[in-house]
Amino acid sequence: MLHIVHAPAFIALIILIVICGIAVIAIGIMAGGELCRPAQRSVGSPPADLPVETFTLQSPPNETSELVVSGWLIRGAPGMGVVLLLHGLRNDRRQMLDRVRFLVRAGYSVMLIDLPAHGESSGEYITFGYREAEGVEAAMRNLVESFPHEKIAVIGVSLGAASLVLSKASPAPSAVVLESMYPTIEEAIARRLQKRLGPLGSLLTPLFLWQLPIRLGVTADRLRPITNLAALHSPVFIMSGSEDLHPTVAETQCLFESANSPKELWIVEGAAHINLHAHNPKEYEARVSAFLQKYLRDGG
Repeated sequence: MLHIVHAPAFIALIILIVICGIAVIAIGIMAGGELCRPAQRSVGSPPADLPVETFTLQSPPNETSELVVSGWLIRGAPGMGVVLLLHGLRNDRRQMLDRVRFLVRAGYSVMLIDLPAHGESSGEYITFGYREAEGVEAAMRNLVESFPHEKIAVIGVSLGAASLVLSKASPAPSAVVLESMYPTIEEAIARRLQKRLGPLGSLLTPLFLWQLPIRLGVTADRLRPITNLAALHSPVFIMSGSEDLHPTVAETQCLFESANSPKELWIVEGAAHINLHAHNPKEYEARVSAFLQKYLRDGG
């Protein structure tokens, strides 16, 4: 006859496992909500030392939901080119102000926007490039209409870079600078969960990815900048820090290999996932200025 031994202990173990499972799911859901939480805020008045025009753009009526994009525009010398600046995750247009100043000195017209769900732009959730790409498309449409005879470049940082690559902006920019861009949503989420929850945080990545269609209406396969990069037919300058963990140097190398030519790569020595312009302003400005000069003014 089979006897069940220590039944109370076995039941207690099952209960403990169930409780732990529920706790993990709850933590994953809360972490997912935190990662998607919008980063909207007032950006205040524009800098007094720049001739800034404040504007808002609206998405066309035929898109799924209305989107309002807020930003600043500084007009440069005619015929010198236009640069669109796209900030990183949980930041706003002000993150790009130091870049604005050296570009304005060089004669470029410059547009800065708040990506959807950031700064003063509308948006219910951060979507890791999905809805943010619509903000990029709205900005590009406006620039093409407002500066019909100018070549347009885009400089995107992290989420801003991914949003550009995931967008369907047409025509393609004449030059693109991609800073610290994640290759896939899987890597991006795993690194951020590790940062927030410690080394084991990445174990919650599958749970977060499962939430994407429910929370954001998009699946992980549509949030892979490395895949879209191959379809971008613009000269591209890819850069990232040598100490950056999201993306790593190896991931940045993979992005570079996926990009079409002409292309350039700069691994910024000693930089982590930080403002690469602030890390080495002199070299950053020299390299980016040469790249923009080549494709916006010298004819590539």
